[in-house]
Amino acid sequence: MEPVLIRLRMSSHDAHYGGNLVDGARMLALFGDVATELLIRRDGDEGLFRAYDSIEFLAPVYAGDYIEAKGWITSEGNSSRKMTFEAWKVIAPRPDLSDSAADLLAEPILVCKATGTCVTPKDKQRKS
Repeated sequence: MEPVLIRLRMSSHDAHYGGNLVDGARMLALFGDVATELLIRRDGDEGLFRAYDSIEFLAPVYAGDYIEAKGWITSEGNSSRKMTFEAWKVIAPRPDLSDSAADLLAEPILVCKATGTCVTPKDKQRKS
């Protein structure tokens, strides 16, 4: 199955701390959306997120940053789906130049990565 990709601009509403810093939980919400799409593609059902096995916050995210959240299924059981997630900063604002300046990053920055397990109950699976 192909990985799922979501690209989203962090807004001022996402900024939770001083200096327009975005709360790390926002990356986990994006991973939840990626997991839901993966389960719909795989099983025809949204399924349930059971647990994260690991989460690493690796670089700050600010309002105005564009984040690409990616995820893929790495292994499957009867109802469980192990997944890996990454969030990459691909565009960053340049307030030092002007209020509307931004740069496409030559090298995206890995800001968060995680692994987790989702479950689609057997009676909800519509695809084999």
